[in-house]
Amino acid sequence: MRVLFIAAEMAPFAKTGGLGDVVGSLPAVLRTKGIDARALIPLHGPIKAQFADRLEHVLTFQFSRRSGTADIHIYATEQDGVPVYFLESWPFFGEGDSIYTDLNWDRERFVFFAQAAMATVWELGQGRIRDERWMPDVLHVHDWHTALIPFLLREARYQPGWENVASVLTIHNMAYQGWDAGGYLWMAGVPGRHDPNLVYQDRTDNLLGIGIAYADKLNTVSPRHAIELHYPRFGEGLEGLIWVRDSDLVGILNGLDMKRFNPATDPALEQNYDWHTFREKRIENKRALQYEFGLEPLDDAPIIGIVSRLVEQKGMDFAADGLRWVLAETGAQLVVLGTGEPSIEERMRQLEWDFGWKAKAYIGYSEPLAQRIYAGADMILVPSRYEPCGLTQMIAMRYGALPVVRETGGLADTVVNYDNGPADQGTGFVFLWEEPEAVRHTLRWAIDTYRYRRDAWQRMQERAMRTDWSWERPVQQYIELYERALYAVGRGPVNIAQLHRRFGSG
Repeated sequence: MRVLFIAAEMAPFAKTGGLGDVVGSLPAVLRTKGIDARALIPLHGPIKAQFADRLEHVLTFQFSRRSGTADIHIYATEQDGVPVYFLESWPFFGEGDSIYTDLNWDRERFVFFAQAAMATVWELGQGRIRDERWMPDVLHVHDWHTALIPFLLREARYQPGWENVASVLTIHNMAYQGWDAGGYLWMAGVPGRHDPNLVYQDRTDNLLGIGIAYADKLNTVSPRHAIELHYPRFGEGLEGLIWVRDSDLVGILNGLDMKRFNPATDPALEQNYDWHTFREKRIENKRALQYEFGLEPLDDAPIIGIVSRLVEQKGMDFAADGLRWVLAETGAQLVVLGTGEPSIEERMRQLEWDFGWKAKAYIGYSEPLAQRIYAGADMILVPSRYEPCGLTQMIAMRYGALPVVRETGGLADTVVNYDNGPADQGTGFVFLWEEPEAVRHTLRWAIDTYRYRRDAWQRMQERAMRTDWSWERPVQQYIELYERALYAVGRGPVNIAQLHRRFGSG
């Protein structure tokens, strides 16, 4: 089976969040299962600047549409055994210093990218790149940036060569949809979108809505979030389309790159450790973290860590108020790493100004520093209003920092609440309400457990560190999803029993 990932991001080349992590890791795992997975992303300006020495120019062709003809330049490299193609075309891609710009320009850019990506797929199928005829069986697209492609594929199926190509759309974040793109679609010559559900719900100009209506199969990145998307609180106006496509939607939890996120080998840490040795060795990372942030070197002071975008979606507005109480009432320390909305950045700075001896905020991002926080903090706060999957809590558990999370999406699917007893179950602390008091009281609960039930705390740490967050199970579920998508376009029946024998019951 041949699968082409088409997305706006792919780690390590371009990444702003979990989308980039998934596209950067899942294709490599698929290839270990015999799937010929490849990826196509825009050649963003930062990629061209940082990875120029790795890029090989493999094709130039002209692409025509209503608004004119553009030169398309395709570059290629390999990442973890995965062939990766980059699409450059002035003025849309190849320049600038960021992945995204303002919404108006981004809608035009990604409408163009969807069309140009389809043209690139055709060139691949004709053997124009390295004389290899490679036509994908499945186009796996991600979020609104590429959600137009399933519609373009439906239109292309009337032409020879496209009849049996299937599409899968992964929804990473429903809050971003590519709204009101009708003018850009008209300028690009995209035909009318006449799906009755789109028309009835007035979503014919919504790029993500178009993808939901026309993709052969859909998924989001956790089972809990697949349920949440059916309701206005999480569906963001597209819940009606989700209900219509309910039988085609599944939730597949994101996996974690267990080699990349491994405290036993992570070069950023002061002291490496694993679940066998964390009781003796992990403390060195805590001391190093306190020194790095200028905190008092107190072994018994629990450290609360935050590694997050500082935005309302992540719950950082009400969390800041809860943290203020915790810092005033306890001996806990706080380290913050992230950037986001100026008002929330300012609130985190204010915590540092008011509690400078026990609270520090680094406004920015550094991956090595993030790893050191995971390894040195005792708990990691993730109070998200919604979280389709989230990797922060998984990484935290991998490093032995117990997560304190709100019960939503992937956080609810991955963190088992402490039983407030012998810790024969539990890998963290879970609260429900989006309120400062919920943050305050749950952190107080975690702090008291750390101080007065240290054996229970360490048993939770061990359980969390031993949990398998790898892609092994999710990759099996994706393969089954691809099989179902191919069945939907007439590529033979899906033998579920055979899939389960081959890949496990998942």
